[in-house]
Amino acid sequence: MASVVGNTLAISPAIYSPEKTPTVVVRNSGASFAFSRRCFSLSFRRPSTLNTDAIFRRHSSSSFRCFAALTPELKTTIDKVVSSNKVILFMKGTRDFPQCGFSNTVVQVLKSLNVPFETINILENEFLRQGLKEYSSWPTFPQLYIDGEFFGGCDIVVEALKSGELQETLEKAMCS
Repeated sequence: MASVVGNTLAISPAIYSPEKTPTVVVRNSGASFAFSRRCFSLSFRRPSTLNTDAIFRRHSSSSFRCFAALTPELKTTIDKVVSSNKVILFMKGTRDFPQCGFSNTVVQVLKSLNVPFETINILENEFLRQGLKEYSSWPTFPQLYIDGEFFGGCDIVVEALKSGELQETLEKAMCS
């Protein structure tokens, strides 16, 4: 995933092979770049002078197409986390300080049902955030997993609460 924040272009490791030294030619005297196993970062003084279209194929005015972010190692880690918790919510922020209205809604629903649940703040790790989108085949957050299975996002949780399906699914999970 490539994203521009302020004057930094951050590119996920899926863009390049960490075994090889990536090469980027930037014709901008204000540019600097750094490489690591997890991320490639390019900083520059004047973002408008860097033609990112020359480096990546732009798909919309604010996004770039990139390759898979879900590595085998990340998939294994997510599998372990999801399977070791009866109810886990991948969300923006924390249970005590949600940083998104949708995440807050799901937290309040789970609290109202007195269900023990764990949360993981996906804002702390962009690599995890992008990998989870592929893992679940669900593009948005929050993402609720019950008994090792992806249940859904905010809208699905709210609808399932109204229909009674959420309570039933949680009861089964707590008893298994």
